[in-house]
Amino acid sequence: MEETTAAIMAALSTLTPSHLSNLTNTIFSATHHHHRRLTFLLSSPTLFSLTLHHLNTLSLPQKTLLIARHLLSSLHHLIQHLTPPPPPPPPFSTAIRQRGLDAVLLLLLFCDTNKHNPEPFDAPFSEWRVNMCKHYSHTLLKLSCSSVTPIAACVGTDTILIPYIEMVARCWRMVDALGCCGGGGKEEVAAAASTVIGLPAVEVQATV
Repeated sequence: MEETTAAIMAALSTLTPSHLSNLTNTIFSATHHHHRRLTFLLSSPTLFSLTLHHLNTLSLPQKTLLIARHLLSSLHHLIQHLTPPPPPPPPFSTAIRQRGLDAVLLLLLFCDTNKHNPEPFDAPFSEWRVNMCKHYSHTLLKLSCSSVTPIAACVGTDTILIPYIEMVARCWRMVDALGCCGGGGKEEVAAAASTVIGLPAVEVQATV
């Protein structure tokens, strides 16, 4: 985790003030969109059940790929401001679609919840959505500024970039651990990660 964070910080240090400002705005916009989407996902019992069912149909490698694509999408926010500019982004057909975004946002919420308090997953499935809502409202839904307020006036660069760096580092480490073939003591990390992202292993049905 420390090496990944150091690599990202090194990349950030190469940005000019204007590029850093643009990056901050881009990340803020993406984060705000993800927060709104996750709020909608948790507020809809039907969508929550459908998304959880979709996760349940994915194998462990497919879930890892889902996180990897989210990681690449997040890293693109950073590399597009580097010099020389990176290759153009992948075509839309390979981008994460809405169902994939919903799935990875819910999956990462599960990981975050399990890390701090695994007890919600001991409850019956019917209580999962409510438990996720409580965790999300307490730890993630902290945007106190409206979307029309200038970013510089309401939130500092560190407030935006630090959570972004932590998210990228967490996804990076998980993908690396789950994709490794052994050695370096990563088996234990991979086992722990596979347990977390394997949580949606229940039979669910969409409810109205």
